[in-house]
Amino acid sequence: MGHAEDAKNRTFTDERGVTVQVPAHPERIASISFFATDVALALGIKPVATTYMVANRYPDYLLGLTKDVKQIGQRAKPNLELLSEAKPDLIVAMKRYTASNADALQKIAPYVAYNMELLSESYTEVAQLSDMLGKPERGAALNADFKMHLEEFAAKAPKGKHPRFQIMWGGDTPFSFHTENTAASIVAALGGDNIAGPMTPGGKFGQEISLETMLTKDPEVIFVMDSGPDRPHENNPIWSQLSAVKNKRVFYVGDEWVETNGPIARELVLREAAHYLYPDTFPAVDIKAEAAKIIPASLQK
Repeated sequence: MGHAEDAKNRTFTDERGVTVQVPAHPERIASISFFATDVALALGIKPVATTYMVANRYPDYLLGLTKDVKQIGQRAKPNLELLSEAKPDLIVAMKRYTASNADALQKIAPYVAYNMELLSESYTEVAQLSDMLGKPERGAALNADFKMHLEEFAAKAPKGKHPRFQIMWGGDTPFSFHTENTAASIVAALGGDNIAGPMTPGGKFGQEISLETMLTKDPEVIFVMDSGPDRPHENNPIWSQLSAVKNKRVFYVGDEWVETNGPIARELVLREAAHYLYPDTFPAVDIKAEAAKIIPASLQK
């Protein structure tokens, strides 16, 4: 049995380009960002720890199940002491939020990091993590289903309509997402025209767009990442002049719009985006009912 070591571990290369030895059968997954929480739940596995976007907010797209999972802080600043207490055997994290403390994380458990920013990455991330968690066929099926649904919804969308849209974080100068970003890619696939446009080669996945610029580009539909009650952009007198605001087509959207690379989130964003862009063509979305179709009944109370 010269391969005892191989039976215990498998090797994966993550999106840092780092090769990581991962347990062959990880059972205690800790998620820094909701991505791995989303993947694990879709595979029928409950993680042992997760970060959150907003404290004490348990997203409907994850059926509120994160309420029973150990909370290890906000995704941008996870609490490593709480993480360590959860005794994970695998940590799955967002690359940009954990680059600086990679060494500390590796001391706790094998640690893999993903970009979790673009739709093109969503497929490879879901496939690899599903494989890592011992369910490669389920990962492949989730990817194939989503590609099919994206095509079906795009085919049903009204032809020749290209509503101008914007996906932004609230703030004095809103941060907006380029079209390659996962949520924006989905809205664009449905015919939406993103006022933030594509990424510049080698550039970031988003940029700050002032309200003055928003007024000239005049989005017809605005999706605002809902980070709590504080909404400074609404205090700017320009805000009320925007078409989307006048026409009541500003939507404060849930955490699935922030963490869209997981299999549950992207399916929900597809359905929500279709309804918000074309309310006459696509019905309103029951988020929990849709999530319940993906999360195995064994995890649902």
